[in-house]
Amino acid sequence: MEAGSLLRPISCSPRRPFRRFFHNLSHSVRVSSNLQKTKNGSYRGPKPKQDWLADWVSKNDDVVRSLPIYVGGFSLLGVFFNRTVSGIALVADAGSSQSRADLLTLGLAVTNVLAGLVWLSIRPKSISVVNPLGVKCQRIHSGLPDFVVSELLWVWESLSAVTCCRSLIVVYESTCLLQIGVAAESLNDEGSAMVVDATKLMEGSLCKAVLKSGTQSYLANLSLYPGRSELPFLPGNTQAVILQPLGDKGIAIIGGNMVRGFTNSDQAWITLIAEKLDATLSSNLTVALQDKV
Repeated sequence: MEAGSLLRPISCSPRRPFRRFFHNLSHSVRVSSNLQKTKNGSYRGPKPKQDWLADWVSKNDDVVRSLPIYVGGFSLLGVFFNRTVSGIALVADAGSSQSRADLLTLGLAVTNVLAGLVWLSIRPKSISVVNPLGVKCQRIHSGLPDFVVSELLWVWESLSAVTCCRSLIVVYESTCLLQIGVAAESLNDEGSAMVVDATKLMEGSLCKAVLKSGTQSYLANLSLYPGRSELPFLPGNTQAVILQPLGDKGIAIIGGNMVRGFTNSDQAWITLIAEKLDATLSSNLTVALQDKV
């Protein structure tokens, strides 16, 4: 037997199974995407449900609020018309069942009229964005490393771009590290921002309560809280404030320009940012300030 007969040539040309697989996959993707469209290209997927009653009420708010008044007025006219047509005297007679029924109807009609008047007098207050009254400032503690300053500025840029934040103050170890955004104007120096008294701020009831609880405090409508006097460095028309603890040594004060402007997602995101900022400050700030001294 010849040795050459045992060595048969082997074909090295691949059959490209992967190319066939990806070709079939792309074909199936095109087919599935085409199933979502009609012949004219409109979407055939699931559509959100509409509450027609809620939409109609929201578009006809004045009519809905006045509806009890109309119902009560027509009820009163109906009672008077019924007594006139039936020949019953308009004076109520306690011994007559018809009179007792009419009295009950009159009471219900008057109740409807009063309810309509209450609905018309009580209206939800519209919430709008306000422009903070104050001066713009950017104060950064001089003894901070560059990467700490960069992270503080990143926090400000992120909050001001995504949320309704217009003022930010970061205090750590009784030292104001950052005051940026719109601040209240100083009483002594016209045109400059009011300086944050970090020691007095940390001794206030608001900051003490936040640091003691270790959780975020959200003042959704700042004008309703008497503790706003502890935040004189914020613009006078600041609408909402978040007091976010930075571990047990600091606090971040975030002022917004809209009542209830910070959503639940914003609050959760601010908590995560605070944890990251606290980790950076706790490992670098003490050493940096000691070196500065």
